[in-house]
Amino acid sequence: MSSISVSDVSMVFKTRRGRVQAIDRVSLEIPDAHFACIVGASGCGKSTLLNIMGGLVRPTSGTVQVDGRQIHGPGTDRGMVFQSYTLFPWLRVRENVEFGPRLKSMAKEERRRISDRLLQEMGLADFARAYPKELSGGMKQRVAIARALANDPKVLLMDEPFGALDALTRAAAQRFLTGIWEQHRRTIAFVTHDIDEAIFLGDTVYTMTPRPGRLREVIPVDIPRPRTLDEFGTPRFGELKRHILELIIEHENRGVSQTAAAP
Repeated sequence: MSSISVSDVSMVFKTRRGRVQAIDRVSLEIPDAHFACIVGASGCGKSTLLNIMGGLVRPTSGTVQVDGRQIHGPGTDRGMVFQSYTLFPWLRVRENVEFGPRLKSMAKEERRRISDRLLQEMGLADFARAYPKELSGGMKQRVAIARALANDPKVLLMDEPFGALDALTRAAAQRFLTGIWEQHRRTIAFVTHDIDEAIFLGDTVYTMTPRPGRLREVIPVDIPRPRTLDEFGTPRFGELKRHILELIIEHENRGVSQTAAAP
């Protein structure tokens, strides 16, 4: 069964300059407990598609189902992690993690049990009483992931969560996320513009064309798990990267040619 099913989704935004079609008739299936990465050129509608999956944006047409149920807005069955962390600066780390369970009126003892476990898993147990401003970027993102997991979501939707991190911290965060995924086995839809990251993390890479974003090709990543940074230098990793890059460049060049030919 597909955990996420996107059926013929289109999105048109109304702007001062007129109508802008961000996504055009996208359909895709993400299996249960699958790690799916979505890549494409800047402005191709990746984040818009993720926001539609999250129920933050209602599509112009088409539907999204999670576990066979059509979504009409945000829900606790989906956790979202953004690039900008979106932590509450006035709350301590533990309070940020427990925010969702508190909204659901969960008993204090149960909230504490959940936050204790997640803070331990995230390597943040010693920072439970710290405020976000006292944490590094990588630690803030781990708090954001813990907060998303605290609601026990079926699906994690992640929008370039490591985009603001430096190269070393980003590599550590990627390894950390694969470990968390192995442990929790949530379905993950992960948006990134980094092809290396998509191949390292994903079971499947979904490539999108430039605006209007359409699904170009679905590429299985046949590199065994668990993966290490050594994978970046293997012939198969290089083949996958070249293929995905060629797909993106091909459509970018086509878009430039069409623009130049327009009257």
